[in-house]
Amino acid sequence: MKTAISIPDPIFQSAEIMAQHLAISRSELFTKAISEYLETHKYQDVTESLNQVYTVNPSSLDQKLTKMQFDSIEKDVW
Repeated sequence: MKTAISIPDPIFQSAEIMAQHLAISRSELFTKAISEYLETHKYQDVTESLNQVYTVNPSSLDQKLTKMQFDSIEKDVW
């Protein structure tokens, strides 16, 4: 599908340079960028809803149980 968008000149110029660097068309660069953005944000509304629920109704797990669960998780070296 063809579409027309308006973007600031500096972003366009950076996109042009990036597309050349990656040896892809601007269209492909914009498609990849939008796809990545959509994938990253697809659950944002769910997260915001859960945050709202837990702001109003905080979790009521027993602190000892919470500590036991935390302690049972295997520690990874970063």
